[in-house]
Amino acid sequence: QVQLVESGGGLVQPGGSLRLSCAASGSMISLLDMYWYRQAPGKQRELVASITAGNSKTTYTNSVEGRFTISRDNVKNTMDLQMNSLKPEDTAVYYCGAAWELPSTWRSVPYWGQGTQVTVQS
Repeated sequence: QVQLVESGGGLVQPGGSLRLSCAASGSMISLLDMYWYRQAPGKQRELVASITAGNSKTTYTNSVEGRFTISRDNVKNTMDLQMNSLKPEDTAVYYCGAAWELPSTWRSVPYWGQGTQVTVQS
């Protein structure tokens, strides 16, 4: 069984930074690709960034490219999302997810954390 717990959300002004962390437990976690998704009110959950299990290859959605950095530590079983130059449109609940491979939709992701709120406003 895989359990994921996010931390690090909060309120920040536009242009500021936050670092989200996802603590993972379970014997398989180092074999799983991991993701950060976010969901704003009234919107679908969207993939923000992903990192593969083996070679830690990363991908980002266009709107965060160059501002966000995803990383993982397979010894500590953690995954982080460093978010810089935050914008009001980044406001959402951010979720940590894990799967054997990138699912076609977020509904197919088998393992989720509880989510952490990020609010960007003046």
